[in-house]
Amino acid sequence: MISHLNKKNNPNYVDISKKTKSHRFAKAKGLVVFSKKTFSEIKNLKTKKGSIINIASIAAIIGVKKTTEIIPLTHPISIDNIDIDIKLDKENKTIIVICSVKSFAKTGVEMEALSGVSAACLTIYDMCKAIDKKIKIRNIQLLEKKGGKSDFFNK
Repeated sequence: MISHLNKKNNPNYVDISKKTKSHRFAKAKGLVVFSKKTFSEIKNLKTKKGSIINIASIAAIIGVKKTTEIIPLTHPISIDNIDIDIKLDKENKTIIVICSVKSFAKTGVEMEALSGVSAACLTIYDMCKAIDKKIKIRNIQLLEKKGGKSDFFNK
């Protein structure tokens, strides 16, 4: 049974009141893929809107912090740490975004990590769309989760 549905298959806010707090960690990744021409134009990671890495990093942090406002059934939790890693993959003409989130909470931070990556990738697209509207956002995925009932690692 999906935890966010009740017995009548209606949306359900999961009851976490009896859960104990534990250390939680999640890491997510996303890719922004460019054409060869566009990638050569942004390889210095600056556009007319500013530094791609700096602005996308801020967007990722905001994305993590605003998760409960955009994903209806997530629980608001205290975030203890957010780490954003944005780097160029010159061989594949890609910007790689990795967002790691830590918390001491009753529920996990997977959605927060995924929201952070999504916000950063969308921001990179926004900053570069004047150059090329065919930029692709791909492979947003959870890489790792620790804490709670089970751990997860996606190679």
